[in-house]
Amino acid sequence: MLFRSGAPALRAISRASGSSSTLPRSLPRSLHFSSPPQAPNPSSRSESAWAAATESAHSVLTPPPSSAARHDPLAAIHAEIGSLKDSLFQLLGSSHPALDTIAKYYFHAEGKHLRPLIVLLMSQATNGLAGPGWTRAREEALAQSVDDSLTVEGGVLNDWNPEVSGRESGAVTFGEPFRIPNLAPLPPRLKPTLQSLQTSLDDGSPQILPTQRRLASITEMIHVASLLHDDVIDTSPLRRGQPSAPNEFGNKLSILSGDFLLGRASVALARLGSREVVELLATVIANLVEGEVMQLRATSEPERIPTKKGFEDYMRKTYLKTASLMAKSARAAVILGGSGRGEAEWVKEVAYGYGRNLGIAFQLVDDALDFLPPDLSLGKPGEGADLKLGLATAPALFAWEEHPELGPLILRKFSESGDVKMARDIVGRSKGLERTMDLARKFAGEARGMAERLPESEARGALVGLTEKVVDRVK
Repeated sequence: MLFRSGAPALRAISRASGSSSTLPRSLPRSLHFSSPPQAPNPSSRSESAWAAATESAHSVLTPPPSSAARHDPLAAIHAEIGSLKDSLFQLLGSSHPALDTIAKYYFHAEGKHLRPLIVLLMSQATNGLAGPGWTRAREEALAQSVDDSLTVEGGVLNDWNPEVSGRESGAVTFGEPFRIPNLAPLPPRLKPTLQSLQTSLDDGSPQILPTQRRLASITEMIHVASLLHDDVIDTSPLRRGQPSAPNEFGNKLSILSGDFLLGRASVALARLGSREVVELLATVIANLVEGEVMQLRATSEPERIPTKKGFEDYMRKTYLKTASLMAKSARAAVILGGSGRGEAEWVKEVAYGYGRNLGIAFQLVDDALDFLPPDLSLGKPGEGADLKLGLATAPALFAWEEHPELGPLILRKFSESGDVKMARDIVGRSKGLERTMDLARKFAGEARGMAERLPESEARGALVGLTEKVVDRVK
């Protein structure tokens, strides 16, 4: 078990009187990380196509200056992940032992780091497209430190505040992929621009800017903060096969650690120096909360019959909880690369569309995996974990249209004995899984179309590869 010496002590403190215990004044120094927990033996589990795809995508990244030997084909992966974790741990250090331990808890677990990977690949695939804007952004990024404190519009993509904008019109839908209307094909003149960029970077300077690397760290911090909060709300005992943070440390400390992560992410975000990027990532945090509330409402006040509105609410929740972070961080990455305005402004739309469509495809596949046997290589519990939480996801919603007998189970949130097994059997007899995967492929195909609007490069190829492999996790 992780934290064998310190975790029981912390559990005893945090749970001394249920979940209402107060924070201790001091905690054992053994709670600090002296060495990372041992990861499972890779030979003990099969490598999934998705794992191979993310590893392949990592391998095309230009390593940071401190990369390993050139002849190591995995140098780029090790360097990027190592750089990401070093940056994260530096940002998350706390003099309070509990915060220091729990804030870093999930970062030691194995994962594919999909969100920062999208940021880095989108940066590498688009840097240089802004011409003078890229030159200015690069000079500014290299002239300042992302750790320097600062002393010193428009819409933010589906973050609706009725106090400012009035009642939402309902024009934005999430059941269909995001498309860019009237977007012209890639201008031929951009290809020589990218060629000249590659030449200009032969001096050894990084192709991915320091601000973009820091953005990748920020996206992972926001994601992990959401996991800490989700595991409290869902009372999840495990996270990727290991005890969840609430299970190890209690609810209060897990929630506070998630808040701490968001606070540190906000500081790092402000230091990037872009108001537009700050606005984008700040609305991601709001979207995560909105999505969680939508999910709670869906379980407490479920639809009584299958409706188009019910499915649209599910898709909107999927965007808010999963795709928003991928979409807006990809958009933020190209803004930091100088594609914020002018002739290259279209790149922002491409980046956002890619992240949004890929994110929704990713979550649809996750929802399908929940109805299949557990797969340790994917870190998915399977066997109806969502159903046990009372959640009716796409496979169940599609199956409900064919099998009305699923309705009573949904209305009582699969709470009675045998409900979960019965729901899985009904979904298995229906076309629910097939329709879910067809929809996931539709969104992934639109994401691929977005990526293919970018100039050819290894990074673009990796972005395209992710759209193919994200749906290959379900065979």
